[in-house]
Amino acid sequence: MHTLFHHLRRINSTSHTASWWRPISSRAFPTDVSGESPRSVERRRSDDLRSRILGLVFPRRSATALLQDWVDDGHKIFTWMEDRYGNRISAADHAIRLELTIKVHNLRQGEEYFATIPNSASQKAACVTLLHSYVKEKASEKAEALMIKMNSLGLTVSPHPFNEMMKLYMATSQSEKVPAVIQQMKHNNIPLNVLSYNLWMGACGESSGLASAEMVYKDMVKDKDVELGWSTLSTLANIYLKSGFLVKANLALQNAEKKLSTTNRLGYFFLITLYTSLKNKDGVLRLWEACKAVEGRLSCSNYMCILLCLVKLGDIEEAERVLTEYEYQCRKYDIRVSNVLLGAYMRNGFVEKAEALHVHTLERGGCPNYKTWEILMEGWVRSQNMDKAINAMKKGFAMLKHCDWRPSPSIVVAIAEYFENSGNFEDAKRYLAVVRRLGLASLPVYKSLLRMHASAHQPSQEIFEMMKEDEIDIDDETSALLQTSIT
Repeated sequence: MHTLFHHLRRINSTSHTASWWRPISSRAFPTDVSGESPRSVERRRSDDLRSRILGLVFPRRSATALLQDWVDDGHKIFTWMEDRYGNRISAADHAIRLELTIKVHNLRQGEEYFATIPNSASQKAACVTLLHSYVKEKASEKAEALMIKMNSLGLTVSPHPFNEMMKLYMATSQSEKVPAVIQQMKHNNIPLNVLSYNLWMGACGESSGLASAEMVYKDMVKDKDVELGWSTLSTLANIYLKSGFLVKANLALQNAEKKLSTTNRLGYFFLITLYTSLKNKDGVLRLWEACKAVEGRLSCSNYMCILLCLVKLGDIEEAERVLTEYEYQCRKYDIRVSNVLLGAYMRNGFVEKAEALHVHTLERGGCPNYKTWEILMEGWVRSQNMDKAINAMKKGFAMLKHCDWRPSPSIVVAIAEYFENSGNFEDAKRYLAVVRRLGLASLPVYKSLLRMHASAHQPSQEIFEMMKEDEIDIDDETSALLQTSIT
């Protein structure tokens, strides 16, 4: 049976209508689906999801919007097919439709759709999807009620729903409830898997203490049905770290290293991050070299992780060497990688190095994103190079329609105070207009402009009206400034 996810991978991969509208379920639908589609079927082969993402020319345009469009397309297709074929949609496809409804709209509409699913078999198939959504939204009461329903329907026969509940309790600071979930699993003869043990061990470390977590670990070692891997040992190491047992934490990580895969790098960077928290630079560098032997190219996220760790450890020189490695092998320069070192330079006061790196990345074809301008802006404000900071802010502001970034309040105020000290009324007013449009106007920003008016004995009634519009609470100092300039 072809599910929607299988179907979506084929969307836009061909210009032939018959294969574009391939049935979601070969059992549920006829092979002739040549009826009207909700959108044009004339697509080029290169217009699949991967090509769309790789085709983003400007990094400042977030791929999030593109992915949301892709999900929206899937939802439209499903709605069209459900309208056309009605109750012939399979139980599995109802579950996927529920997931898409929640992603495209919201949880409430997902619940409404769940209530309209016509038969119990389809509702059963959709229960796990709904439970996952409750966990994601941290809706504890709804998740607990659904678990009771699933239990009554005989659906709690695998570790998955129980693991979801344990994840929910951990995410909502209710780790003390996790042991009860484990007891229910044992009572129902549900086998614990690796994730079950990891969640249980982590919960015990938070609510019951180290000894309790070690008992869970020993139980897992005795369980012949689960394989002890790097994830469990890294969980144990993290518990030791939080408890202050640094020697035991390092030993657990060394044992975890022996369990790492030689075919994928996922575990390497979990351990690298933990070694960083332990300030164990030797462990970080050892694993970094080891992960290079794993087949396949290192990703940008891999380079960002190791750079962040080296910067956190204070080894700027090694971070510079890693960035050079990245530049040697990269096919398309990702500014997010160099931003890590750029931020380290600015935070440590190496302004000239930061400026040189910025120029270098531009020469290599890197496209600055909002984070680049934020780093430069904050560094230049700290070094009192306000002209450059203002220029960086303008370039950052130009990207706001593509992201949710906003400069920090302290930076916004610092630039307002720069205009105050320079006595430039026109620039100060233009700046206020910009920050108001972006919802960044605050009492300190207004105070800066009010002080300028008071010093120049200019009326400030207009500013007072803007403060009322922006619902800015007035303190005693502001009230005095207003009285001085209004009168």
